[in-house]
Amino acid sequence: MTKLFTLLLSVSVITLFAQNRKIPTDTTVVTTDTATINGKSFQYTATTGTQPVWNTNDEPIATLFYTYYERNDVKDRANRPLVISFNGGPGSASVWMHIAYTGPKVLNLDEEGYPIQPYGIKNNPHSILDVADIVYVNPVNTGYSRMIKNKEGKLPNRETFFGINADIKYLAEWINTFVTRKNRWESPKYLIGESYGGTRVMGLANALQNSQWMYLNGVIMVSPADYKQYNTGQPEYSALNVPYYAATAWYHDKLPSDLQQKDLLEVLPEVEDFAINKLIPAIAKGGFISETEKNSIAEQYAKYTGLSKTAILQNNLDVPTNFFWKDLLRDESGHIIGRLDSRYLGLDKKDIGIRPDYSPELTTWNHAFTPAINYYIREHLKFKTDVKYNMFGDVHPWDNTNDNTRDGLRQAMAQNPYLKVLVQSGYYDGATTYFGAKYTMWQIDPSGKMKDRFSFKGYRSGHMMYIRNEDLKTANDDLREFISNSLSNGKAAKYEVD
Repeated sequence: MTKLFTLLLSVSVITLFAQNRKIPTDTTVVTTDTATINGKSFQYTATTGTQPVWNTNDEPIATLFYTYYERNDVKDRANRPLVISFNGGPGSASVWMHIAYTGPKVLNLDEEGYPIQPYGIKNNPHSILDVADIVYVNPVNTGYSRMIKNKEGKLPNRETFFGINADIKYLAEWINTFVTRKNRWESPKYLIGESYGGTRVMGLANALQNSQWMYLNGVIMVSPADYKQYNTGQPEYSALNVPYYAATAWYHDKLPSDLQQKDLLEVLPEVEDFAINKLIPAIAKGGFISETEKNSIAEQYAKYTGLSKTAILQNNLDVPTNFFWKDLLRDESGHIIGRLDSRYLGLDKKDIGIRPDYSPELTTWNHAFTPAINYYIREHLKFKTDVKYNMFGDVHPWDNTNDNTRDGLRQAMAQNPYLKVLVQSGYYDGATTYFGAKYTMWQIDPSGKMKDRFSFKGYRSGHMMYIRNEDLKTANDDLREFISNSLSNGKAAKYEVD
């Protein structure tokens, strides 16, 4: 009898704790904390949870995980800016800017942005929470965001979420619901997107305005990835990488002494001029360039990049970034350099080859950010689940066709005289280079009639320029200035003729 009772008890316990591992479709957890920013302390509320994505039949087909911060002592929420934050990938969680840039907590890092054990978080004295409320949004399959099965147990079509235009469409709908639920329709609104998030927010500016009737004050692109440049097969675009090569070579003391003794910002304008006015025309001539011009260009190219003239000629003046990361320090120390931040060094199995075995900066970041975000969400924000937090989620294949995001942003700006754009980039970013970001900015409005509404800021770090402490402060201050300068302050939204 005792054995039977024990068996029945064991079965009941197993049944009691048996459950499906899934994220709740619609839930919130609210906590409060105190921030001290620019020397002033205040309380804030953090709301973290999930909010559904609806289909045309008003059924939930996915749920997005988000974290929303509000400063508590604000009496007039209508005039309080709201910043809606995305990272990129596509397929990246909104973790990087959340706990390393604009949020009230940041990683334990040294002054230059290298991780320190034990991996954890600390207060961010530079967060923009003093001037704006912030929501960090995780697109489908990133963070804790997931698709939802229908009544028949089937997941929605992946094409609903995983492509440039699909991503923009459902996120615009989700933002509408969020702004409605949080009663933020009156607030000045800003989008900020890092990396692929740059493409995302360019498209969202137009979609929000023309499909959701939601007008923005500002769009901020952090190290933006512009798919009008990438994967085009056009060698001329490789010339946009050369100013980044020069910055990285300067950082690693690989430039000639006449350039090396100058400050970085004295060197770069000269290299930018070479890239636009000499290298692009030379590459455009292809195999019909004269040997004299080709050799002259290669010599200048070598001077600005630390690469050999021979290697540049062997690449027909079209040097891939992966070759640069492998070759710059090959004969000196044998190190490879980082893709997203070329201050980072790594070691390959062999010195020979045309590309590195891995990205040393990304492995460093992953092993610092992953424990920190899991700990922070669970122990500080009190959101607890057995579902895995996806730093990078399954979003492929990703549909890059019909990318009209550049023109979408131009259209949104033309329709909305309030709308301004800020671009932030790190000089040592080899994935989405700072000069490529400038080029994107120049191409959004070919007429030049709105160029006074664009601004660019560069920093002496890489893709996540904010992990370097000096740039964390400067970049957040630049955001504050941008937000302040893009508020309407009672001025009517209209064009005027001088």
